[in-house]
Amino acid sequence: VDSGVVVGEWPNIKKVLKKLNIQADVQHSDLSSAIPGEADLFVMAKDIAASASIPENQLVVITNIIDINELETKLIAHFEKHPVS
Repeated sequence: VDSGVVVGEWPNIKKVLKKLNIQADVQHSDLSSAIPGEADLFVMAKDIAASASIPENQLVVITNIIDINELETKLIAHFEKHPVS
C-alpha cells in the first residue's frame, strides 16, 4: 500500500506505519502549514489539534506523543475507518 501521508515528525510514526505495511512520505509541518488537502493525513498532539482546521477524516489526535501504543491504536482505527487506496 502506498500513501502520500504527511504527519508529525515523531520517530514512532514511521515505526508504526512500517509495522502496518503502509508506505508514506512522513514530514514535519508547523500548525500554520497544516492546510486540508496539503496531506492525506495529519497526526497532531491534542493541544494543537484543537487549533487546527483539519477535517476529521484527515486527522489523528494523539494525547501522549511518546506513547507508541496509543499512536498505533489510533492509526489502526483511522485506517480501518478511512482505508488507504
